[in-house]
Amino acid sequence: MTSFKKYSNDISPSWCPGCGHYSILRGIQVAADKLKIPNENLVVTTGIGCSGRLSGYVNSYSFHGIHGRVMPLAQGIKLANKELTVIAAGGDGDGFAIGTNHTLHALRRNLNITYIVLNNQIYGLTKGHTSPLSDQGFVTKSTPEGAEDIPLRPGVLSLSAGATFLAQSFSGFQQQMIDLIVKGIEHEGFSLINVFSPCITFNKTNTYQWYRENLVDVSEDKDYDSSNSQMAMMKLMETDGLCTGLIYQQNEENTNDLIVDVDTKALVNQDLTISQEDFNHLMKGFI
Repeated sequence: MTSFKKYSNDISPSWCPGCGHYSILRGIQVAADKLKIPNENLVVTTGIGCSGRLSGYVNSYSFHGIHGRVMPLAQGIKLANKELTVIAAGGDGDGFAIGTNHTLHALRRNLNITYIVLNNQIYGLTKGHTSPLSDQGFVTKSTPEGAEDIPLRPGVLSLSAGATFLAQSFSGFQQQMIDLIVKGIEHEGFSLINVFSPCITFNKTNTYQWYRENLVDVSEDKDYDSSNSQMAMMKLMETDGLCTGLIYQQNEENTNDLIVDVDTKALVNQDLTISQEDFNHLMKGFI
């Protein structure tokens, strides 16, 4: 048996054949295998949408939460037991619509979590309407005359919020994606990995071929410095966000200072019991 298969269970994904999410699921499994993460030490959290099903296909601890709340779940798990490897996965609607607030503040807190955005630029589970990342003019059932709103750009937004690790990839570039997921998990801080993942059923514009023709790999620029935040922002703006690779990673000596200071002993291993006297005192406020 291929070694990464130990991170797969017996549940067959229900995504449409050809969906980009299959590649991301395999990418997470292969990355976990490369890092030799014990199954019992891996936690995958997801929100709602087609992407939300991913947590049910990984042989690890998992939590399928509600729409837009993947970040509170992931942060709560990490704060309770920082010894776990926590991977959050969510769609563009989950992370940049109802969950935007949580995403931005998770970036600021810089907890050691890897957040993978399955970005198909559409709401697929609800049968095809615009997401906050859909381009202007994008025609869907809810925007028959084309979307009017200016799309959010995850990379620009993340850097503005203080991201210490930002990467972007594409479902069709699996080796690059696996390498970036590995680097993201190894990064001592919050890692956001935006993966362009074509929806073959409802998004007939941003197809596999479209991405292959429009994406720019930052590694092809020999002068590109992924530790330079200004250069990273410029690259994102020059390409309108359509670039892949390691966009930005803050130098390690600076990153550690930003990580929230959690007690050296995991919360789950601490004695949280209180005396009957203290309990009675607390309960007086409710009587």
